[in-house]
Amino acid sequence: MGFPESVLTKDEHVVLHLHPHWKALVWPVIVAIVMIAAVVTAWVFLPKAGWSPIALAVIGAIALVLVAWFSVWPWLKWRTTHYVFTNERVIMRHGVFSREGRDIPLNRVNDVSFQHSFFERLLGTGTLTIESAGERGQVVLTEIPRVERVQSQLYELVEADHEAHTFDDGDAETIARSIKEREH
Repeated sequence: MGFPESVLTKDEHVVLHLHPHWKALVWPVIVAIVMIAAVVTAWVFLPKAGWSPIALAVIGAIALVLVAWFSVWPWLKWRTTHYVFTNERVIMRHGVFSREGRDIPLNRVNDVSFQHSFFERLLGTGTLTIESAGERGQVVLTEIPRVERVQSQLYELVEADHEAHTFDDGDAETIARSIKEREH
């Protein structure tokens, strides 16, 4: 499930598109491996102990449910979580069946910071905090891959947006000249 480009405005383009860091999938993968190993072990050794095929099927069904619950579902949540940074806004979307999202225009971003523990630093992940002007204030995004690089890129996007929407004396002269040309 990719990010739908149809939500972008006419002049907007994606600069960075992320999912949470792969470490979010470590435990789901371990659970899947353990469940598969348990089912294979049961299939090999329990018939010799006199277990009926129905009992083995029940064990397989239980393992299948556990794999779906603890492995497939977290993978689906990871896959449908999007952090998209464009030249105009920060877009966050998540949800498998129902969706939830939030957009922060770059001109409302006041501060961008990150933090990561020693272990997170080794894995290349961390927490990104975006402070914005408005009612909802602060957004904390956890498990962001390459968080330091993302923080720098977001800062550059905010600065570029600020410069693009800030007038200086040269802009005032250009606007005045274009108004005079329209009048004549």
